[in-house]
Amino acid sequence: MSSLSNATTFETVSVWCVLIIAFLGLGYALLLRSQVLKFDKGTQQMQEIWSSIKGGADAYLRRQLKTILPLIAILTVLLFFSVYIVPPSDEAVERFSNLSEDKIKLVIGFARAIAFIMGAGFSLIVGQFGMRMAVEGNVRVSSASRRSFGEALRIAYRTGTITGMLTDGLGLLGGTVIFIALGVAAPDALLGFGFGGTLLALFMRVGGGIYTKAADVGADLVGKVEAGIPEDDPRNAAVIADLVGDNVGDCAGMAADIFESYEVTIVSGLILGLSLYAATGQLKWIIFPLLVRGIGVFSSIIGTYLVRDSKKGNALTSINKGFYTSAAISLGSFALLAAFYMNEWRAFLSVAVGILLAVALDEVTKHFTDTKHRPVKDIASASKSGSATLILRGIAEGYESAVWQTLVIAVTIMSSILIYWGQGVSFVLYGVAMTGIGMLTLTGNNVAMDSFGPIADNANGIAELSGLDKDSRKVLDSLDATGNTTKAITKGVAIGSAVIAAVSLFGSFLTDVTKIQLGMGASETLFDTGIRISSPIVFVGMLIGACIPWLFSSLIINAVTRAASLIVNEVRRQFKIPGLLEGKVKPDYQNAVDICTIAAQRELLPLAVISVVAPLIVGILLGVEALGGLLGGVIVSGQLLAVFMATSGGAWDNAKKTIEDGAHGGKGSDCHKAAVVGDTVGDPLKDTAGPALNPMIKVINLVSLLAAPILIQYKSTDTGMIVTLTICAALIIGAILYSKKGGFRKAKQTKSL
Repeated sequence: MSSLSNATTFETVSVWCVLIIAFLGLGYALLLRSQVLKFDKGTQQMQEIWSSIKGGADAYLRRQLKTILPLIAILTVLLFFSVYIVPPSDEAVERFSNLSEDKIKLVIGFARAIAFIMGAGFSLIVGQFGMRMAVEGNVRVSSASRRSFGEALRIAYRTGTITGMLTDGLGLLGGTVIFIALGVAAPDALLGFGFGGTLLALFMRVGGGIYTKAADVGADLVGKVEAGIPEDDPRNAAVIADLVGDNVGDCAGMAADIFESYEVTIVSGLILGLSLYAATGQLKWIIFPLLVRGIGVFSSIIGTYLVRDSKKGNALTSINKGFYTSAAISLGSFALLAAFYMNEWRAFLSVAVGILLAVALDEVTKHFTDTKHRPVKDIASASKSGSATLILRGIAEGYESAVWQTLVIAVTIMSSILIYWGQGVSFVLYGVAMTGIGMLTLTGNNVAMDSFGPIADNANGIAELSGLDKDSRKVLDSLDATGNTTKAITKGVAIGSAVIAAVSLFGSFLTDVTKIQLGMGASETLFDTGIRISSPIVFVGMLIGACIPWLFSSLIINAVTRAASLIVNEVRRQFKIPGLLEGKVKPDYQNAVDICTIAAQRELLPLAVISVVAPLIVGILLGVEALGGLLGGVIVSGQLLAVFMATSGGAWDNAKKTIEDGAHGGKGSDCHKAAVVGDTVGDPLKDTAGPALNPMIKVINLVSLLAAPILIQYKSTDTGMIVTLTICAALIIGAILYSKKGGFRKAKQTKSL
């Protein structure tokens, strides 16, 4: 704060308080960890099953780390040397005016590199530590189900809250530390912080998604459909891999996904706030988003701790109580902040609209995926005429859900625009960024709700594998069904936050490009012209952008299909082992785990390459305005496709649960078999392709934002740009071919496909 001489005492104290709150959130996570670990892990048999899940999850994370660390090292070096291509901003030069030009470049180069490592490292910590705690919690929830519903709920939710508070605490810590250290020069490093978190989230979301759905699809197709045995039956060789997959996909993947949305919105909010500070001289535009985030962390601590005992079957009511309590505390605090600090209500209305968006998306998603509402009941009823009609009904509901969710987001963005209408483009963009920050105010609650799902699912699996009594299974079945709904809700929030974050980054893109154009003496900037879709080149860019989510989804679903086929073959092979189906011989669980791990890592890098390289190709070939068109296409297309896939998959899953609870003939009936097929089709949509579009959208936006200064300063005909374009074209063609073939050098197992 020493670099901001006009900061008031209140502002200085406030920023340090925000930093303290970030550590408070992390301390709360550690407190919950100690509470969870005090509970027992059940019987010896339960602990043996748990040990297999833990070993598989640890093995996956170690292998994933080895895959991504080399790329992180390369990008860190590139970001350090980028300062010699994209020089420090005028604000950075002003901030370090006591240093020579070369030393300023060194300082900013190190700041960019360190911020990138911080972003990537924090994302990794959230994903890995959160997942490991989910593994610690699942067996304890299973054990607690023997005693009471309330105790099992409390352990499951508090274990998930650990991940939520890590997301809150580390996201707030990173942005605040960078701001305190660099002041007005913070944007030079904040983009690196956001890019690091986003890239890691893409890796963890894609890799975890492929792993979990390969195991799930393979286990269901052979176990439930072909052999007619229950879910999580110990005779199924893929059952441990399936339980491991719940953790690496829904815990590690989703936690990293929402964390990078949290990062990106604070990054865009601070960048736009700093631009308003430069224009008005008022520091409140920067301090306000930090205070909002600090209040959000504090309100999440209170709200999540209120989720305690509940009457049997009312887990969602108790969870919602915590969520709405946090929302009420946040709204009241924001109102006081607006009245006594901002001295205007526009800032409050912007963040309030964001919170209302999160609530609205919760309700829309709940309507289409909860077992109590018409869409899921209708899908379950459609099973009476077979799997085809059930799948068609689920597709129709997914299409409709995409419409309503997109309209809710459109109304929200329009509201945030109207709030600052007439104040100028910079204020309007700031308002949109504040809406994104407001939407993720309750990140601690949202991540807790998401992690609750796989923890309950794992606990239920452990219970079935260890043969717990019927009363315990009913408790866990109820928690599992609630977990399916909470996972679907948080997927809706994650997708919505990705869109708002991308729109905020789009605003930062316009701001940065305009600043560089003005510095180069341009008579007309992007702020003057906007991104004109009437321009054929821009329209081409938009079309290309709209295609990318579809290509990405196609490749990732193919990846799941290939990996699932390997699991199908493996489970079929083991079912032929004499005595296995009779329960006399134990399956080889580890081989299925290894197949999923290897397949997920092999498919990971080409999808990341497409996300990073595609905007560079468009920017070099068609220019910075066409790149803006690409961003618009990616956001709109990606939003609709992601919501459709996530909602359809969630609805199919809960339709299956409805039938398993006794509707339309119950387990083992023809309706149940049709529902299993629908659920199997929906699995890679809701847990792999759909959620993976969130980080992909933001990676493309951040790469565009980082590349924009270079694209403006250098012509596409320059030798360096031609070489870069050639390399990028070769990379993207190679990545697509690699992904379609499942690797240039296939493993022996793949040859059979």
